[in-house]
Order: sequence, then C-alpha cells, then structure tokens
Amino acid sequence: MHYSFPLIALATIISASPLPANTNVNPKAITSTKCTAKQVTINSHDINVALLSICGGIAGKIEQCQGNPTNTTGASGGAFLSLEAATPGQTIDITKGRWEGCMRAARAVCGDSPFTSTCIGGADINRGNVNFSLAAQ
Repeated sequence: MHYSFPLIALATIISASPLPANTNVNPKAITSTKCTAKQVTINSHDINVALLSICGGIAGKIEQCQGNPTNTTGASGGAFLSLEAATPGQTIDITKGRWEGCMRAARAVCGDSPFTSTCIGGADINRGNVNFSLAAQ
C-alpha cells in the first residue's frame, strides 16, 4: 500500500485551515494600566468589534492606522475605546498586531471591565506611545 496520498491529503487540509488568532499576552506591551470600574462588565464581542473599528476600521486587510490621526475612537454596542498619542504633536500609526497585543495585555489585568492604559509604541513610527481607554457606553 502506498501511503503518500493520505499524507498529502492531510497536509493539504492542515495548510488550508485558518491560523488561530494570536492569544499571547505580553505584560510589557503596556504601562500604567488602571481598572476604572471593576463592577462593570462589557460584552466581550462588543469590545472585539470596537477594537477593530479604531482609525476608521482596521479589520480585514488594513494592517495599520491610516491618515496620521492624533486621536481616534472605536465603538460597538456597550464598548467605547478612545486612543490618543501620549505626546502632544505626535500621530497614531499603530499596527493591528500591536494594538491587539496592547488590548490583550490590558484585558489580562482588568478583564472586560473599563480601564485606562498606555500602549508602548504605536505613535510616530513607534517612537511614541498611545494612551487608550475602554469605557462602557
């Protein structure tokens, strides 16, 4: 019996499967995180949709904040995100990967409750930081 066909079929199935989302948490991605309302829980799906709606939308193929804003917001359902360059005069150029990593790190501290935090990098070609907050709306 020839075993190459089943192995090729299995390799094809595995390579066609989508990769899971990055779930790594790097606590060094953020600083100054403060949970502002631990008694409030925001719907996780709303947070994730709001996360991808910053900068006019970074879902899909868009990989970085466009247009050089100094601040931006994202909202969905009960979640409201606000971002601003930590240094006046700088602009936000955060990548989707960095932004998702900062959100994972802040949520590891506060869960799905409102918070304020600072993302290390993400402004003026990563020389500056981005202050951000999650609030219930």
